[in-house]
Amino acid sequence: MGSENYKSLDCITTADIAALGIPYANAGELHRQLAGIIQNFGAGTPQTWNIISKHLLTPELPFSFHQMMYYGCYKYYGPDPPAWSPDPDDANLTNVGKLLEKHGKEFLGSKYVDPITSFRDFQDFSVSNPEVYWRILLDKMNISFSVPPVCILREDPTHPGGHWLPCATINPANNCLSLNAERTLEDIAVIWRDEGDDEVPINKMTLKALRKSVWLVAHAIETLKLEKGSAIAIDMPMDVNSVVIYLAIVLAGYVVVSIADSFAPDEISARLKISNAKAIFTQDLIIRGDRKLPLYSRVVDAQSPMAIVIPTRGSSFSRKLRNIDISWQSFLERAYGSEEVAFAAVEQTTEAFTNILFSSGTTGEPKAIPWTVATPFKAAADGWCHMDIRKGDIVAWPTNLGWMMGPWLVYASLLNGASIALYNGSPLGSGFAKFVQDARVTMLGVIPSIVRAWKSSNSTATYDWSAIRCFASTGEASNVEEYLWLMGRARYKPVIEYCGGTEIGGGFVTGSLLQHQSLAAFSTPAMGCSLFILGADGYPIPQNGPGIGELALGPLMFGASSTLLNADHYDIYFKEMPVWNGKVLRRHGDVFERTSRGYYRAHGRADDTMNLGGIKVSSVEIERICNSVDAGVLETAAVGVPPAGGGPERLVIAVVFKNTDKPIMDLSNLAATFNSALQKKLNPLFKVSEIVPLPSLPRTATNKVMRRVLRQQFSQCDQNSKL
Repeated sequence: MGSENYKSLDCITTADIAALGIPYANAGELHRQLAGIIQNFGAGTPQTWNIISKHLLTPELPFSFHQMMYYGCYKYYGPDPPAWSPDPDDANLTNVGKLLEKHGKEFLGSKYVDPITSFRDFQDFSVSNPEVYWRILLDKMNISFSVPPVCILREDPTHPGGHWLPCATINPANNCLSLNAERTLEDIAVIWRDEGDDEVPINKMTLKALRKSVWLVAHAIETLKLEKGSAIAIDMPMDVNSVVIYLAIVLAGYVVVSIADSFAPDEISARLKISNAKAIFTQDLIIRGDRKLPLYSRVVDAQSPMAIVIPTRGSSFSRKLRNIDISWQSFLERAYGSEEVAFAAVEQTTEAFTNILFSSGTTGEPKAIPWTVATPFKAAADGWCHMDIRKGDIVAWPTNLGWMMGPWLVYASLLNGASIALYNGSPLGSGFAKFVQDARVTMLGVIPSIVRAWKSSNSTATYDWSAIRCFASTGEASNVEEYLWLMGRARYKPVIEYCGGTEIGGGFVTGSLLQHQSLAAFSTPAMGCSLFILGADGYPIPQNGPGIGELALGPLMFGASSTLLNADHYDIYFKEMPVWNGKVLRRHGDVFERTSRGYYRAHGRADDTMNLGGIKVSSVEIERICNSVDAGVLETAAVGVPPAGGGPERLVIAVVFKNTDKPIMDLSNLAATFNSALQKKLNPLFKVSEIVPLPSLPRTATNKVMRRVLRQQFSQCDQNSKL
């Protein structure tokens, strides 16, 4: 839906408003206020929408009225209308605003005007002056080194990403727990609630209590007698226990192996083997409403090493533990009394590993991506700069430690003095919406599929989200309609779009509270990052001009990966990439557009990795399963197709049948068979949207399947059906 279906604001009547189901008297009052706004600001300017969104629209009014106002205001505006605009006074109070007010002239000289006007120049400065930028940012975040770095960045022609913070030693978990000038032991570090306890007061853990809990677990880990630097997996929901365990593993100098709690045994096993994990923390069952989902039994089926198993509720287990496994209670008793004894953090160089995460490549095997000691500070810096996370904030983002946003949430909150808010249950229902209200969440992170579910079920109705200062969104392409609705739930607070990758440790393109934000668009490269859109010749188009193509990144990014456990890092990210100003660019693989108004929009993957509900997965992984579940299937090709109206990719399977002369079998039954196999063997969240029978698959001269051709054909079909 677009502005062409709506009247411009100056043509809207009281009757038009009343036709939306608003009582006529109320419609008359709304029209009177609208007329006053138009008289003062015009019928179609960003200032008009800014006043309407802040002073006329409320969450209680029908969304159809919000749409009438937004599309009516911007009927003749053109592309990228701002859904939110920064207020100069508020901008000066943001983290970056205060930094620029103090140091703007020092950084930018005579070019500095004010935080809003000069933000783009400051972003350029963060790329061209990493020594100054990162030194002051780490200082602003109160990051404490046991041995300070000799410099911020040491460039190396044999190492395209450079060496960051050389010779420094530090422990990121210890920084999460440390006191500083802005943090006390009584500050709230974690807030949580269990699903079903919606009428019970929320739980709170102070920094003092978090420190004691982490110390106790770290002391208990030491009793396992593992070699320092050993990998220890976590396969659990993201709750207060898993946060404590995560911090304890890093504090004690071991490496977390992140495994999503939705994975099937084969996927768990693959990650345990690739990482050479020596132990795993898990939970007996996952409770979701009335359902009890097995977790420990999946870990057992994966033939895991020693497991430390937490009972789901109470102290009993649903099944007998293996002889090699330890109950949570017995594990903690190994270090009984040590919670009062401060654990001596293991300080390491910034290139040591702290976390192994996984991202699907195009080979079928997940890429094992190590986060170094430096990566957590990239995550926290993004939170500080772009989401404006600071002391007193309460940060919620439904996620899991198996995906990068789980560790991101831990570090972006605690390193910036904010509280982590965790809801132990489904984020889709009214229970989560009430938790956001009761916890007074100030920064709410989402993925578009969650927003779609909220909008469809209206589960957020009646709950007060006015404490929210901003939203953030990542994981998949967002939709204008759904995000207009989302902003309206919190009286039009901005949505900071955030796109990056596990191998980045955060984002490379995002938004800012110092810039106008347009729906489903990015307003800026992330601080410290430079973006290049490659033209048809494989070289960057002019950086400030519009265009579309495969995205490449400047190679010098603080916290980004420099190695992979099971693949050649250079081959994947740098091989055959263009050289720009003497530096080889870094491959990312997404297609991006830079618009005429300077925003960025994502157009999906350039390779054969797709994004399903925020989970990146390779076509090969899906095809491997679909090819084996029905005797009548010869081969398949799996592609992610973005819907014509925007939003996350749909999974479409092209199928070639063994006998093309026979009538096509029932495609709905085949889709159900595919879904059952994919959900059992790969991920229970995956779902086939459509099956397309083909006589053969398009291939290159070297017999490689051209999935990009299929994606284009199916996308065109979507657009034609939309028309």
